[in-house]
Amino acid sequence: MTVVRKNTEVVETRGMPAAAVPSASPDAGEASPSTHDLSKSPRSLRSRIFGQLVSFGFVGALAFVVDVTIYNLVRATVLQDSPIWSKVVSVAVATAVAWLGNRYLTFRRERSPQAFREGVLFAVVNVIGLFIAAGCLFISHYLLGFTSQLADNISGNGVGLVLGTTFRFAAYRWLVFSPRSRTLRLTHSTHRSVRTDSGANS
Repeated sequence: MTVVRKNTEVVETRGMPAAAVPSASPDAGEASPSTHDLSKSPRSLRSRIFGQLVSFGFVGALAFVVDVTIYNLVRATVLQDSPIWSKVVSVAVATAVAWLGNRYLTFRRERSPQAFREGVLFAVVNVIGLFIAAGCLFISHYLLGFTSQLADNISGNGVGLVLGTTFRFAAYRWLVFSPRSRTLRLTHSTHRSVRTDSGANS
């Protein structure tokens, strides 16, 4: 006769006392999602980040095209005398496209169910990235005295763009769409499921 109680298997044989031996967990050998995420090899992690960089570049290029297209469309129609507001509208639409692209493509496995919080963080990161590019232009033009159009393009659209883009990707990867928060959610869900199953079997 064999009786199984949670994690202990009681074996009873004729003429011998019952012996309690640990039983294998029904999920033995199957790594939980959180364990799998934490145990990735460096090579796999580098491959994952490279794929995200490629997707990030694609989404950024798409957002740039949307920005330019919307700006010229609005500037030529409803806001003919307002180039600044035309740019505000085009940047707002391009930022929304970038957020959706990164949320559902680049970082689709890490995205948070709290879309509003994620969207706010995304907007804040983009504002900081804009300040980085503007700061490079300010330092070059006003502090270092490089006032030519070529120098402004190198500092603002060259150095500033590279630094701002690098900051945005790092912030997206480790703050806005954080793998750590995803792992914590999976771990919490796994523990809650284990407690529910244990309560049902007791």
